[in-house]
Amino acid sequence: QVQLVESGGGLVQAGGSLRLSCQASGRTFSQYAMGWFRQAPGKEREFVAAINWSGGIIEYADSVKGRFAIDRDNVKMTVYLQMDSLKPEDTAVYYCAAQYDIGGPMHEPRDYIYWGQGTQVTVSL
Repeated sequence: QVQLVESGGGLVQAGGSLRLSCQASGRTFSQYAMGWFRQAPGKEREFVAAINWSGGIIEYADSVKGRFAIDRDNVKMTVYLQMDSLKPEDTAVYYCAAQYDIGGPMHEPRDYIYWGQGTQVTVSL
């Protein structure tokens, strides 16, 4: 089993940056693909970015390509989301999630079995 705890959210002005962290507990972190999702009020949870177990395969939602970067440190059992050039429409609760890495797609929330509690990101004008 894996427990996930996000941190690093907050309030930032448009154009600013934040770095989210997701600390995992458990012995098999390196076997999981990790994803970041977000959910804004009144909207469905949406895919943001994902990274496979080795860091060799990365996916991004079109809305964040070129602005966000995901990476992971398997020794520290942590996955990160660097968010630059933030926009008000990036405002949401951000969740990290884990799925067994079997080489499949990484953008579907239904494929993830472990979720963190989320961290709020608010981008003001």
